[in-house]
Amino acid sequence: MSDTAPDWTEPVMRTGYAARGIVYSLLGGLTMFAAWSGGQTEGTTGALETLKDSPGGIALLYIIAAGLVCYGIWRIIAAYYDLERRGDDKEGFAKRAALVVTGLIHIVMGGVVAGIAYGITGGGGDGAQDMTARVMELPYGRWIVAVVGLTFVGAGIHYALKGWQEKYKRYIRVTETSRQLDPVLRFGFIAYGAVLLIVGLFIALAGVTTDPSEAKGIGDALSYIRGMTFGRILLFLVGFGIVGFGLENFVEAAYRILPRTASDDTETLAGRVDEITS
Repeated sequence: MSDTAPDWTEPVMRTGYAARGIVYSLLGGLTMFAAWSGGQTEGTTGALETLKDSPGGIALLYIIAAGLVCYGIWRIIAAYYDLERRGDDKEGFAKRAALVVTGLIHIVMGGVVAGIAYGITGGGGDGAQDMTARVMELPYGRWIVAVVGLTFVGAGIHYALKGWQEKYKRYIRVTETSRQLDPVLRFGFIAYGAVLLIVGLFIALAGVTTDPSEAKGIGDALSYIRGMTFGRILLFLVGFGIVGFGLENFVEAAYRILPRTASDDTETLAGRVDEITS
């Protein structure tokens, strides 16, 4: 694997992406069904709670939880060893710090999913509004909420631009499968980015207005989309895009490369590794 990074880094990485693939494929599929049937939209937690009620669902939830923790560990290791060649300058350090933050978030997500499986988290209430209300009780709570909202906005823009500018291609090895699926992967990034952008705007609005009821999680954001003109069509397209984002994670589980350890002649969807990382 590498002279520095642990040998188990790559399988941990692939396990993590596979777990994310399950989560977002499930969420996207339920969103498309809600658009088609007129039923209630689900957020990530709601989608996982739906899975719990299916045969073998609890066992699968534990597997997903372990996978999300694996993804978090992989992001932290990637930042520490700079496996993606982000660099040691200020910009590179900021990008590597962001990897650590996303890693920690996914470790927490893994704990939440394990709690759903065990029956100690989930089930009722509006998670986004409840959490926002608690944060607002802290000193400078409204400003913390506003910053969190703007962070979600930034993440949404990042994902959308990553898809629009096709930056994800530099990390995916060229195969017939990855080439054929590329348009779906691109749309997946853009759709997921749009959902995060809506979530972030409402959370920021809650902070500015000091009104926790303004905060929306992913499920509420999807409901908001359905309430727009041609909302059910838009919701179906967004659901399809989230499925595409889940598929993108499955593709990364199978074909993602690590620029620091890949040979220079490795071909990605963006070109040769040495050309795109030099």
